[in-house]
Amino acid sequence: MGTNKIDQQRLDRARQRVKKIKGFYTHLLFYVVINLIVVFQNIEYLEPGESYFQAHNFITFALWGIVIIIHALTVFLPNFILGSNWEERKIKEIMEKDKHIWK
Repeated sequence: MGTNKIDQQRLDRARQRVKKIKGFYTHLLFYVVINLIVVFQNIEYLEPGESYFQAHNFITFALWGIVIIIHALTVFLPNFILGSNWEERKIKEIMEKDKHIWK
C-alpha cells in the first residue's frame, strides 16, 4: 500500500468521524430546543397552584435523554463496546470470506 492510499484512508476515517460528531451535536441541539418548547408548553397549561414536577412533564425529556446518552456513547466511546480497530478487523474478516466464495 502506498503512502498516499494510507493518507487517503486516514482522511476518509477522519471525515467520517467528524460527520458522526456533527450528527450527534445536531441531535443534541434538537433535544434541547424541543424539550424547552415542551417545558414552556407544559407551564402554559398548568392550573393555578399546580406543581410542574409531575411525571408526565418529564416523559419526553427522560426517554429522549436515554437515546441521547446512547448516541453519545456510540460517537465518543465506540471502542468501549466493540474494542479498538473493530471496523478494520470486521472488514478484513468479510473480505477473507468473500475471497473464498469467489474462487
